[in-house]
Amino acid sequence: MTGTHPHQTEDSSPRRLLLVGAGGMGRAWLETILAEPRAELVGVVDLDLEAARAALAAAGAAQVPVGDDVVALAEHTAADAVVDVTVPAAHHRITTDALLAGYPVLGEKPAAATVPEALSLVAASEVAGRLFMVSQSRSFDPRLFRLRDHARALGTAGVLSTEFFKAPHFGGFREQMAHPLLVDMAIHPFDAARLVLEAEPVSVYCEEHNPPWSWYAGDAAATALFEMTGGARFAYTGSWCSPGRETSWNGSWRLSAEHGTALWDGETEPEVEDVRDGRAADDAATPARPAVGEGIAGSLAAFLGALAGGPAPMGEVHGNVLSLVMVEAAVESSARRGRVMVDEILERALAKALEAEVRDDVRAALASWPSVRRVLTGAPSVLPG
Repeated sequence: MTGTHPHQTEDSSPRRLLLVGAGGMGRAWLETILAEPRAELVGVVDLDLEAARAALAAAGAAQVPVGDDVVALAEHTAADAVVDVTVPAAHHRITTDALLAGYPVLGEKPAAATVPEALSLVAASEVAGRLFMVSQSRSFDPRLFRLRDHARALGTAGVLSTEFFKAPHFGGFREQMAHPLLVDMAIHPFDAARLVLEAEPVSVYCEEHNPPWSWYAGDAAATALFEMTGGARFAYTGSWCSPGRETSWNGSWRLSAEHGTALWDGETEPEVEDVRDGRAADDAATPARPAVGEGIAGSLAAFLGALAGGPAPMGEVHGNVLSLVMVEAAVESSARRGRVMVDEILERALAKALEAEVRDDVRAALASWPSVRRVLTGAPSVLPG
């Protein structure tokens, strides 16, 4: 389904964006929107109106209206789209309400708090005929795409591995989570591995543990081995309580492939050796997509490009959900102490989504799917807009 929202502007005009969430990430997005010439911030929604006003005042935009109802403020401000930067538990309600009111949505990762809720949002996007893009901001890194292009040049992939070792003292909710590393951080390398290998998860075996010196209540370390479509393996090892010799926030990567090896420290350019001619493969294929920017600025630029008539962006919800599925499958594997099949997670999530869905039109869309994997890996049926 497609259509034109009554408030949608001409492609050459700035898109009128409503920001939902005025916390720490909300303030970062607020600054990013204000700095983007193709966007106009027309409102901020938060349950704490004083927090919203304070965030706007700090950014020098005190004149922007605030409210505590997404759809009401979107209509009042003639917004073109919604940017949802709330906590994951709020994503499903806010995104559903915005989509079904006719507004495209750019949301912070994860798409939703659970895979069933994420599947409901896929269906809501289809019913509404509106774009829902999930911001996997760490995947908007030109060096990651360079690694992907080297992977293409090196032939069939064998093993892709990522090591992630940091020791942040966040305080707050992260230090009380049951699975802080897997649930809050691992979705970034899982999403990146799908991009580099151009493959999807088939199964996973994962173990979590919490080192005795950890300052986290839940398991802050994990090792997971994924089987990917095409036969490659993706190995992830990480810890959030590893002081000394820390990796970058993107981790440290190694790809072993048919014709050589690629290394990436997560910060500088990848190093590649192609054994067919014994030299560094600096002439790998030109990146397939132009750079749109890094981090959340890259996410916003890709979203705006799609609204202006460009292709479905990286992070479009159909293509993004399997990154969240990898997280849920890894957590379940750790709990079971055994291998978990991804399709098992998908089909169980669909059953739960159907049971929980309160909208008849969204439930009908879910029920019409021939298989969850086919829907998520096929071309999205929703055009940008």
